[in-house]
Amino acid sequence: MAVPAQLKAVQHHIRTAQEHEKRDPVVAYYCRLYGMQTGMKLDSKTPECRKFLMKLMDQLEMMKKDLSDNDSITQELVGHAHIENYALKMFLYADNEDRSGRFHKNMIKSFYTASLLLDVLSVFGELSEENIQHRKYARWKATYIHNCLKNGEAPQAGPIGMEGETYDDEFGAEGGGTSFDPQGPPPSQPSFHSGPAEPGHASVPPPNYNTIQIPPGSHAPANTPADLPRPTGEPVKPVPVPRTMPAVDPSLINTNQEGDVRLTPEDFTRAQKYCKYAGSALQYEDVSTAVQNLQKALKLLTTGKE
Repeated sequence: MAVPAQLKAVQHHIRTAQEHEKRDPVVAYYCRLYGMQTGMKLDSKTPECRKFLMKLMDQLEMMKKDLSDNDSITQELVGHAHIENYALKMFLYADNEDRSGRFHKNMIKSFYTASLLLDVLSVFGELSEENIQHRKYARWKATYIHNCLKNGEAPQAGPIGMEGETYDDEFGAEGGGTSFDPQGPPPSQPSFHSGPAEPGHASVPPPNYNTIQIPPGSHAPANTPADLPRPTGEPVKPVPVPRTMPAVDPSLINTNQEGDVRLTPEDFTRAQKYCKYAGSALQYEDVSTAVQNLQKALKLLTTGKE
């Protein structure tokens, strides 16, 4: 199903949905939902856009029916946690490769896909400031590293303040974009460009990326990006990352609710959210994130404070 030119801004979100059809249907569902919601705002009147959006709606209805027993589809909080965890896992995989000086197409694609999935989080409401910064950083890093490799230059590892880098919002404007065949291999890496921004292309503002609190590298999320195309040349050898057990707050061990704590309905909702985030993190064997969220829930329930 070709994306009309008027809806080019969502073509890579739709492609990400296609790539995750079997790998992670929840990701595919929310990428399409984002594509439909954004597409309706961009152009829902011209015949080709209306036809595309109607087909997208039909796909979403079918997926919702097929996934009716999946909490990530039926419960918004769980869905939000699923997409956010998946996006940040991809981000951390790429960030770990970047900080280790391993620059290749898989890590570039992981950075960019993470930025697309952080876009998708907007279907649940406004993005947190942290996720906005991660999105900017991931998109900028993908562009910067790609341009360096393309020009035969050695990228600098880690969060460095690079000014003047621009990225193509549609991420495929050069050469008419890239195509995707669901029966064939994943598409080749989309084209980037540097230099002055062209009309209609957004320019990334140069925030101080050194202030972004990015945890040290982590293992890649399940099935990602193992089935992406390998970079040409020297094969990348996987480097095992030792797991460290997160520190547990001693004050939360064997504790009961403090005497005069009165919890509001909002407190219970927030505690439930932390528990769901923890459950979603465990799906990816992310012990650290699970423990952090469980500790937040426990602290809230016992003290009434976050």
